[in-house]
Amino acid sequence: MEKIQEFEQMVRESRRVVFFGGAGVSTESGIPDFRSENGLFNRKYDDPPETILSHEFLFSHPSKFYKFYREQLLCPQAQPNACHRKLAEMVKKGLLLSVITQNIDGLHQAAESRRVWELHGSVKRNHCVRCGRFYKAEELPEYEDYPKCACGGMIRPDVVMYGEALDEEVLDGAIEDLQRADLLIIAGTSLRVYPAAGLIRYFGGNKSVVINKTSTPADEDCSLVLKAPVGQVFERLKI
Repeated sequence: MEKIQEFEQMVRESRRVVFFGGAGVSTESGIPDFRSENGLFNRKYDDPPETILSHEFLFSHPSKFYKFYREQLLCPQAQPNACHRKLAEMVKKGLLLSVITQNIDGLHQAAESRRVWELHGSVKRNHCVRCGRFYKAEELPEYEDYPKCACGGMIRPDVVMYGEALDEEVLDGAIEDLQRADLLIIAGTSLRVYPAAGLIRYFGGNKSVVINKTSTPADEDCSLVLKAPVGQVFERLKI
């Protein structure tokens, strides 16, 4: 049996699938990842990306933060790929319990997946740090240095920066779904970003699949490993 057919059988035999995804899920939508050879963290900038994308840097150098954010993290033309679309199809067929994503691009919701736990937040949501007013991405005021609210406060994206804690409500929801799942699909992630990567230890089922172009720490313990681009695998998946 081919690995893709084995994967299909595991999905068909499951009723509470949880998908845990990373940057490799969205690269086929034209969004760069972080840690691959050509990823954002391996490019040359005036400051390291880990510094720029920190809580301290956002508030001490908002103009420099927003320049990097606008040029490197905002991809308004990106569209859901085969993986996002197939997961949404699984939702409609009652197979997918939820998506747990480390991505901030909102593409799972754009494909109409309903229950999505965004561990690191989303570029689609923003709020004023002074008055708390909410802004959708398309509602942000025009800006040269950084966006400002009508009250004069800085508007920041609802993205978890380095030095900030993950949202407890999101964490609790993700953990609860992992404990209920009977199949875990881990895709497009190196499992090197903590605390997010540590969540898979809460998986309560006995069937798991890893789909990633390179090896991950979960490979040895999972039921099936497919070393391939995520979108290509889901494009072939028949459910």
